[in-house]
Amino acid sequence: MSYVYLILENGAVFRGQPFGYDGEAVGELVFSTAMTGYLETLSDPSYYGQIVLQTFPLIGNYGVISEDFGSGPIHLSAYIVRDWCQEPSNFRSEGNLDSFLRKNKIPGIFDIDTRKLTRIIRENGTLNAMISKSFELSEAQWKKLREHKIENAVAKAAEKSAEKSALEVSADSEGCCKDSSEASKEACVAVWDFGAAYGLNEILSNNGLCVSNVFGHKNKADDLLSTKADAIILTGGPGDPKENTELIEEIKKLCNKSDRNIPILAIGLGHQLLAIANGAKTEKLPFGHRGANQAVKEVGTSSAFVTAQNHGYFVSEALLPKGATMSYINVNDGTCEGFEYKNIPALSVQFEPTREIFKKFKKMIEGGCSNASK
Repeated sequence: MSYVYLILENGAVFRGQPFGYDGEAVGELVFSTAMTGYLETLSDPSYYGQIVLQTFPLIGNYGVISEDFGSGPIHLSAYIVRDWCQEPSNFRSEGNLDSFLRKNKIPGIFDIDTRKLTRIIRENGTLNAMISKSFELSEAQWKKLREHKIENAVAKAAEKSAEKSALEVSADSEGCCKDSSEASKEACVAVWDFGAAYGLNEILSNNGLCVSNVFGHKNKADDLLSTKADAIILTGGPGDPKENTELIEEIKKLCNKSDRNIPILAIGLGHQLLAIANGAKTEKLPFGHRGANQAVKEVGTSSAFVTAQNHGYFVSEALLPKGATMSYINVNDGTCEGFEYKNIPALSVQFEPTREIFKKFKKMIEGGCSNASK
């Protein structure tokens, strides 16, 4: 039996068995609390450069289903599970997790105490980690491990995804807005994609929003404003929001275009960037919010939601965005989860939007905020 070792920057060592790609990896160690949805986790660009630990003990039981995550690249650095299912049972399954990771050159490790590892992260905060074939690291390897840092994540993830957008709509397409004479119950939205998870297009469509255009992180505010879209979506994405200085400046321009008072829905990283563009400050969470069971409460009401999230930063209450009121908070730690803006037609959430959020956004669009048709 062969072994590999997970070595943390604080010196802790876990011995496990390898699966997936035969190789070593270094990255920021984070955990996801989702019981299902491992395919969505593997394909989410927000995990760029990270080693992902699944807290649920058995992963891979329904196999690999390409339709559930598309054919884009896998952005995480390595994958950790307690056990992986070698004989998945699902009529849609196209193979097992081991083969999938090998094909995508993602090292994996299993048969380790994932509960203990999760407790270490919760007590110490996010740590760098390395998967190595030896439990003894050289001086150069220790240096690489301790100095590892995820930088320019949005740009690097975009380069990796250059062949195919997660939303599968070309930036020069006029999509549902092409024939303005056709009556439609759907509102047309332009999407500013900073690293959207696969499936966002379907989520928007299911909530009455048709994607007309998709723009990348290199596009400018004027590119989005030149479309016929009724509204704009700022998507989620990976990394530290403060690094995206050029994007923040463009979002400022977007907010200052009084002649195109177009509604904005900002999600995840987009929520953070919109807040910074309006004078807010962001901070890093000790171990992030990742998983499909994150509880969120609506401010001023007794309503609460169980949401899907994947982020390591939050908008600090020490400096909130101008003209905004906090609309949602995290039940577990009280951090900000959303804003409603008064100075611009915009709302933002840190989590995957619920149907209630989309209802609010559609009311904003239908209320005449958009001048897209003028």
